[in-house]
Amino acid sequence: MVSLVWAQGASARSLPDFTELVEENSGAVVNISTTSAPSPSSHSGGGYPGMPFDERQLEQLPEFFQDFFRGPQSPFGGSPGRSEPRRSMGSGFIVSKDGYVLTNNHVIEGADEIVVRLSDRRELQATLVGTDPRSDMAVLKIEDGDDLPVVKIGQSRDLEVGEWVLAIGSPFGFDYTVTAGIVSALGRSLPTENYVPFIQTDVAINPGNSGGPLFNLDGEVVGINSQIYTRSGGFMGVSFAIPIDDAMNVFRQIRDKGTVARGWLGVLIQEVNRDLAESFGLKRPRGALIAEVMAGSPAEKAGLEAGDIVLEYDGDDVELSSDLPPMVGRTPVGESASLVVLREGREMSLDVEIGKLPEQGDGQARAPATDQNGPASAPLGLTVEPIPAELADSMELESGVLVTHVGRGPALNAGIRPRDVITEVHRKPVGSVEEFHEVVSSLPDDRAVSVRIVRQGRAIYLVMKP
Repeated sequence: MVSLVWAQGASARSLPDFTELVEENSGAVVNISTTSAPSPSSHSGGGYPGMPFDERQLEQLPEFFQDFFRGPQSPFGGSPGRSEPRRSMGSGFIVSKDGYVLTNNHVIEGADEIVVRLSDRRELQATLVGTDPRSDMAVLKIEDGDDLPVVKIGQSRDLEVGEWVLAIGSPFGFDYTVTAGIVSALGRSLPTENYVPFIQTDVAINPGNSGGPLFNLDGEVVGINSQIYTRSGGFMGVSFAIPIDDAMNVFRQIRDKGTVARGWLGVLIQEVNRDLAESFGLKRPRGALIAEVMAGSPAEKAGLEAGDIVLEYDGDDVELSSDLPPMVGRTPVGESASLVVLREGREMSLDVEIGKLPEQGDGQARAPATDQNGPASAPLGLTVEPIPAELADSMELESGVLVTHVGRGPALNAGIRPRDVITEVHRKPVGSVEEFHEVVSSLPDDRAVSVRIVRQGRAIYLVMKP
C-alpha cells in the first residue's frame, strides 16, 4: 500500500505544470472575429473539420449553448438570420511587435471585416496581407500595431512523438481556453492538404480553436491548430496542426512577396504496398512510386521515368509516398535536388532542378496521342484490343492496349477493369496487342507482377499475383 501511494505521488509530480507557460504566452494569442456579406446558405449545416465557429453550427449544440450564443451576450450579436451579415470566430497569434498575425485561411475566408481582440480586451482592426489555401494559412496585419506581445517561435522538426504540447484558443467563442495533450504522430498527410506534413495530437481542439498556436513545454510555438477528425462536429481525440517550420516559410513569402512559390517535380505518385514492393524487387514497402511523369516537367528533363521508386530526396529517406510532396514543396524554385531512385532493381542517383508548382489545375500537359490498329484478345482472364483513335486522343495516350473484358483470374484479383488502358506489364512497355501477348507469355510463374494502367486519365500501378 505504501509503495502504491508513493508511486502515485511520484507520477503526479512528473506531470508538467503549464501555469507559467500560459501566463507568459496568453498575451500574444488573439481572438479573430470576421464579418462577411449574408449568404443564402447561412443556415446550412456542415463545414469541414477545423472550421471557425459560426452560426451554422449552433443547431448542433445543446439547447443551453444555443440560448447563450443567441442571447444579448452572444459574440455574434443576436439571432442569426439570412438577411444579417455572417459572422464567425477563430484564433491566431502575433509573431511580430508591429502586428503580423498568423491564422488559418478558413478562419478569414470571404471576410469583409476582420477584428482582432487581445487578452487585455482591446479590439483592433486587421487587414489581410495574403493567404495560401494549399497550406490553409493566412497572414493578417493589425492596423496601428506597435510594441505588441509576441510568441516565441520554435522548431517543429525537433518534435518527438509522445511529448507534451498545449493549445490556447477560443473554442465555441470561449476565449483563452487552454487544453493540453501529447504529440500522437508526425508527418500526417490529409486528403485535402498534400503539401503539409501535419502534426497529429490528442489536444482537445474544437470549432473556434482554428488558427491558434500549439506550444511545446519550452513555451515555443511548434504548430498552428488547423483541423480535427470528427463524426460529431466536436473533438474526438484526433487533432491536426500545421508545423511551424512550414508555416513560417509561408509567412515570410507572403510578407515579403505577397505570394507563395513551392517546388514542383511534375510527377504523379502512389504508395508502395507489400505486393508492389515484391514486384519491383524491394525487400520491404518504402518510397514513392512514380505512376506518371508530366510532359515538360522538371522530372522529365531530369530523366525520371514511370515505374521509378523514389527512395531518397536530398539525403532524406522517403518512407511513404506522402513524404515526398512536402520535401519537394519546401525546396526553393530553381535549386537542384539529388534523388535516389530504384529502377529495374538497381538504385541510381539523379539530379533535378526544381520548378515552380503551377496554379491548381495547371501543368497537366501530356504528350500527343497516336492511332492504334488491329484487333486481338489476351490471357490472364482479360481481353484487350487496340485503343480506338478517339479514345486515345481524349485520354492523351501514345500507346497501350484497351481492356474490354475481365473474367476470373489474376487481372480481376488485381483490380483491373474494363476500359482501363494497360501501358506496361512487368516493367516492359506495351505499345500494341502483339507486344502485350509477347510480354505476358514470358511472365514469371512464381512472383507478383506490376501492371501500369491509365484509368480516367490517371496512371496507377496494380499488382497481379500468380
